[in-house]
Amino acid sequence: MQATYIIREAVERVTQLRQLAVGNPLLASAIGEVKHFQAARFAATYADFLSSAKYKTVALFFLEELYSAKDYTQRDAQFARIASALERLFPEQVVKTAVSLAQLHCLTEDLDLAMAQQWMNDPDTPPVARYVTAWRGVARRPDRNLQLATVMNVGNELDHLTRIPGLRRLLKMMRGPASLAGLGSLQRFLESGFDTFASMGADGDGDGARHFLNTVQLREAGLIEQLFVVDRVACEAKISATLCNKVVTSQ
Repeated sequence: MQATYIIREAVERVTQLRQLAVGNPLLASAIGEVKHFQAARFAATYADFLSSAKYKTVALFFLEELYSAKDYTQRDAQFARIASALERLFPEQVVKTAVSLAQLHCLTEDLDLAMAQQWMNDPDTPPVARYVTAWRGVARRPDRNLQLATVMNVGNELDHLTRIPGLRRLLKMMRGPASLAGLGSLQRFLESGFDTFASMGADGDGDGARHFLNTVQLREAGLIEQLFVVDRVACEAKISATLCNKVVTSQ
């Protein structure tokens, strides 16, 4: 029941955060702009992976499922409605992944809302400068570190799932029950994540997923450090260069 409680609490918090933007078009627009900026930044930071035959699929999965401006309302509704069914229908390791996903989503929505509130203060400022100002205005460095750690948890747990014998067959068998229970969206996420990380080991070296996750850890931690510590002008210049694909790091 601990997993059920954590998921429900996270979804309830997300619902509360979203209610703050209801009836406030300016805030809702700002949230969307922040999310789209962050998705564009992620795509630029990982342009090398997105153009790689080996890593494109996993980079797209992260971009579309963890760093996008995608509307997660359907998945949230499923979580809230039948959170307790997760522990009955899915193996323990899968439930653990779902818990990490719910926690990540809650923290991300909280930080994005805080960013949007700051973002609204500088309507005439260019996007990169506006983003840096909003980031430093929000601060909350421990939460930023926790957000990255939780992203890593989701990735590592999905990678771990691919090493559990018979789990892919079990997930396939779960499609019907999951759909009937209203868990279709979560089911699709799990299957997509499983297949994405499983494909990383298909070449036989087994190091593809580890290399990708380690690179995300290094680059995102570096960005956090940069946004908090580096001189503002230098910070803005580096982010601008990345967005223009003038600088593509290679770890």
